[in-house]
Amino acid sequence: MINVIIPTYNRAEFLREAVRSVLAQKKSAEEVEIIVVDDGSTDDTWQVIRSLPGNIRYIRSEHRGVSAARNLGIAESRGEWIAFLDSDDLWLPDKLCAQMKFFSDNPEIPLCQTEEIWLRNGRRLNARKYHRKPSGYCFPLLLERCLVSPSAVIVNREVFDSVGLFDESLPACEDYDLWLRIGWRYAIGLLEKPLVIKRGGHPDQLSATVASLDRYRIEAIVKLLRTTPLSPEQRSAAEKMLEKKRRIYSSGCLKRGNISEAHRVDALVDEELRRVRSLEQAR
Repeated sequence: MINVIIPTYNRAEFLREAVRSVLAQKKSAEEVEIIVVDDGSTDDTWQVIRSLPGNIRYIRSEHRGVSAARNLGIAESRGEWIAFLDSDDLWLPDKLCAQMKFFSDNPEIPLCQTEEIWLRNGRRLNARKYHRKPSGYCFPLLLERCLVSPSAVIVNREVFDSVGLFDESLPACEDYDLWLRIGWRYAIGLLEKPLVIKRGGHPDQLSATVASLDRYRIEAIVKLLRTTPLSPEQRSAAEKMLEKKRRIYSSGCLKRGNISEAHRVDALVDEELRRVRSLEQAR
């Protein structure tokens, strides 16, 4: 079974279209279960779900953020395969069939994603070269920026058993953090056909409401260095990226007059780099 987890918060009309795009998949209804996790919505989300047909489970929780909603969906899921769909995104009808065929042809790879069509305020955007999605063992590329899209990926549940779930303490970049914890260990498959429509430009999107995402990317890399048995090459790549992101973020803080935050992140990174290099010398 494939569990499709759709976290949502006050996006009833977007949600209706997202769920319908899953119901329109060219897969047997018995093979797909939709789990809608309502993160404390105050609109008519429940009424929308009640009006839709199909194998849909509705779970409501208090408002705790997208990571908690996705994690609740994973905990409630029963299938071998877990897919995510943000409630403002859409799938094209071939998505699940194409990805399951990929897994059949590549049984050694436990997760894969597809390419996407990007829309912002209804207008199509062309992805930049640096947004090109990687495939295979691509840990250094994942350090640079978030190159795996939750709405495009399907993951074997054993991966979550190995690396853990989304970090609920991160208010942003929770997906960047997870893909780093996955990418140091697993190859990532890619279908180069765009089978997801990402609809951006909403004022409540995290990328629009968080002042600087690099702050949370820095925290994710520090956590990775502290908790993960990286290879020497991976550790070196992570250290270099940590230095790079620290320079960019700290410089931005100083330009904005946020001297205390610049000092905080400098101290955090310096402490971690000293710890890592001390361990390297001890080896």
